[in-house]
Amino acid sequence: MKRKCLIAAAAISLTACATQPDEIQTASVSTLQYMNHDCGQLSLEADRISTRTNELYHNLKKTADNDEVQMGVGLILLWPTLFFLEGGDGPEAQEYARLKGEREAIEKVAIQKKCSIQFQSITKAENKS
Repeated sequence: MKRKCLIAAAAISLTACATQPDEIQTASVSTLQYMNHDCGQLSLEADRISTRTNELYHNLKKTADNDEVQMGVGLILLWPTLFFLEGGDGPEAQEYARLKGEREAIEKVAIQKKCSIQFQSITKAENKS
């Protein structure tokens, strides 16, 4: 009986864990919404998207890391605590996927219009709390 409960708890908890931001798939975004933008407007959008993407990356990373720690402790010590994992992919993960898609769309339009746009890189080494 204990074994069945442990297997059930592990199965439930695996679906509750938040996904690492590097593993979140990019949403498909049409380039049409950016076709009428000039290079300056594309650059402003790129800055806005980069800033928000960095914020979301760190929030999602922190949530996923916390879930992994809780999972490890729960599996070893207190498996009933696995039912209380707070993770899962919510609205922030969806927004992150959409912004990644918008970033790709802007990059494509910028290339077509021969704009030199530099996106801020995601500061993965930075540890934001």
